[in-house]
Amino acid sequence: MTLLRTQLGTTLRGHRLRQRRTLRDVSGAARVSLGYLSEVERGQKEASSELLASICDALDVELADLLAEVSQGLRGDDVRVRPLVPAPEAVGVPAVEETAAAASDEQPAAEPALALVGAPTRASGRPTGAVSLAA
Repeated sequence: MTLLRTQLGTTLRGHRLRQRRTLRDVSGAARVSLGYLSEVERGQKEASSELLASICDALDVELADLLAEVSQGLRGDDVRVRPLVPAPEAVGVPAVEETAAAASDEQPAAEPALALVGAPTRASGRPTGAVSLAA
């Protein structure tokens, strides 16, 4: 498993080297110490979002593009990636096409109603503060 800071550093170094620029040049343009930039590139330091934005500006790279590239790199290193949330169809939620077809019918879809179910009380008869909701 590759650490985020390692992949960030590798990606930043790749951009810098493709531009044939030195650490000194980029660190000066980004207003970051040369040593610190070197540690970020080697994955030894966690870069703040402000620092990443400054380095990206110096490299003329969009931060969002850098993060997308890092994300792809992380996915490529770990072939056993599984989603944290199951796919909608795996839990019985209709696919987008089915939902769109239902929405195009003449009748509007019914909104699920929430109803309060008796609020729990203590032995004294005072509410506990917990409320149950039923769909």
